[in-house]
Amino acid sequence: MKSTLRYIEQKSGFSDNGPAWIGLVSFSKTGTTVYFNGKAFKRGQGISGNHYDIETGYEYWISGIKKDMTDRHWAGGGIIYIERRILDEYLLLVDKQNLDPKRYSIVDVETNSPANKIYNLENELHEKDVVGRGTIHKEPNELTVDELREVIEYLKEEEYSVQKKARKSYKDIRKLYEDELEKRLS
Repeated sequence: MKSTLRYIEQKSGFSDNGPAWIGLVSFSKTGTTVYFNGKAFKRGQGISGNHYDIETGYEYWISGIKKDMTDRHWAGGGIIYIERRILDEYLLLVDKQNLDPKRYSIVDVETNSPANKIYNLENELHEKDVVGRGTIHKEPNELTVDELREVIEYLKEEEYSVQKKARKSYKDIRKLYEDELEKRLS
């Protein structure tokens, strides 16, 4: 996995003063998932973030490091945590000898990649016993009327148990099955 320095700030639950870090992140093969501090962040445009935590759904802003040290939004504030293992590299990048202790704090972070845990989480089987194995993965026109109803009910239940970011895709998929059911019943 490729690694690089990034600025990471939690946006959910905060304005522009959420917890923030400068640390060494790694990326998935596709580059759409960022791993840092035992967390995995998926790219996605939210209300105020450009990534979201796969496990919690919280929005984060992840960006490159600014050499002028203006990583935080101009209206924001609060301590920025600098990962201890990259401190020398960061100081060299911003051309400083030391950091203002009122603005920065040096911390240790989780360095083990959660890639395997996240892979398993994202690829969990969502099928319940009610929806037969593989039924949900069939095209709507391949299902019986009863199977269509089961899949529709399953998707309705699942819409509200998944992260906010995934709900739209569940609704879109459910709509396909509902359209097929309506077509058959009319």
